Amino acid sequence: MHDDASPFFIAPHRFDAVHDGTGPVLDRRHELVPEAGERVLDRHRADVAGFLLGPSEVYRAWTLPAPVSVTITDHRLAYVGGGGQLALVGPGSRAAAPLPGLVSGQIRWQWPSRLELWPAADGNPAMLLVICDALRTIQQPALALVGPDGRIGELARQLRHAIATFRLVRPELVDLSPPERDALARLTRTASLSGTGRVLLPGALPVEFHSRDDYYRPRQADAPPYDAASGQR
Repeated sequence: MHDDASPFFIAPHRFDAVHDGTGPVLDRRHELVPEAGERVLDRHRADVAGFLLGPSEVYRAWTLPAPVSVTITDHRLAYVGGGGQLALVGPGSRAAAPLPGLVSGQIRWQWPSRLELWPAADGNPAMLLVICDALRTIQQPALALVGPDGRIGELARQLRHAIATFRLVRPELVDLSPPERDALARLTRTASLSGTGRVLLPGALPVEFHSRDDYYRPRQADAPPYDAASGQR
C-alpha cells in the first residue's frame, strides 16, 4: 500500500508528493482521473488547511490562499487548487512558502478516524476536520474543509456515508469487529449532522508518516494553539 503511505500532506514540504508518485492523477482540465472501479460522487469548492492534533491541543500547520476544487469519490477525497503562496502558520516557519502552479492532495478512505464539524459562528465560516490515524497518543494529521454551513454540512454527510460504505464492502482492507461493522452500518443510515458534531469512524488504519519529525516536531514557544471559537491561533 505504498501509494497510501501519505494520506494528503503530512508536512508542508510534502505537497503533492511530486517525486514519489503518490498524488492524485489529474486530466488536462485539472480534474481527478478516477482509478479503475472508482466512482465520482460529487464536487465542491472549499477552503482547505492542514492541522496537527495532539491529545489536548489543536495546531494549524498551513492554509492555502484560495478555495480549491474538492472531489468526493467512493474511494477518497481529492482536492486541486492554484499555487501561489502556502501560508505556514504552525511550527517551524512563519514565512509564506512558494507553491507550484497547481497543488493537490488526497485522503483515501482507509485513514480517517473521525470527523469533527464546527458550525459557523461569530462571523467565521463552518469547518469540517477530517482527522486521520487510529493512534491518538501522538499528533494526528487533519485536513480542514472550510466554507458556508450548508456546503460543509453536506460534505460531512457525504464523507461519513462514503467512508462507512467503503469499509463495509472491503473487509480485505480494514479488519472490523462485529460491533464496528454495526457502528459503520448505522452511519450509512444516519440522515445528517446538525450543529457541532463528532463522528467516530471504526476501522481506521494507523498513518505512516514520512518522517519521525512529522510526529514529534516541536512547536515554537510563541506559537499558541488554534482557537476553534475565533478561528485564530
